[in-house]
Amino acid sequence: MQDFGDILNNQVLLVALIACLIAQLSKLVVELTKNRKFNLRVLVTTGGMPSAHSAFVSALAAGVGQTLGWASPEFAIALIFAVIVMYDAAGVRQAAGKQARILNQIIDELFTEGKQFNEDRLKELLGHTPFQVIVGLILGIAISCLAAPSY
Repeated sequence: MQDFGDILNNQVLLVALIACLIAQLSKLVVELTKNRKFNLRVLVTTGGMPSAHSAFVSALAAGVGQTLGWASPEFAIALIFAVIVMYDAAGVRQAAGKQARILNQIIDELFTEGKQFNEDRLKELLGHTPFQVIVGLILGIAISCLAAPSY
């Protein structure tokens, strides 16, 4: 059995983690450019531009394809995993965010007359727009391609 410490020698995993980190850090730049404020909270919240989930799984799939071959079963698994994650980010989670926004609006309208509501507001920014997912996808593949000589 290999040492758990060998995980740090897995170049594909490290490149995927770097792609995710770069995507998260770029959210800070987007926030600074768009809203003219330095908001560290965007580094740990879900949603936003670009999708770090998409960057992570697309870099992983591209790295597996580059190292083991595009016809390998491992690439097929990584690709299917990436598609499911990106679909979830742009589809299911985006829909849940829209539902949360509507529920928050209903709560605001029902409880504006001094009535108390004891629950926290629902988080509205859960998912990504399709554009944010595509940008994350492109970012992940680009980072994996740039790192390809080290594989």
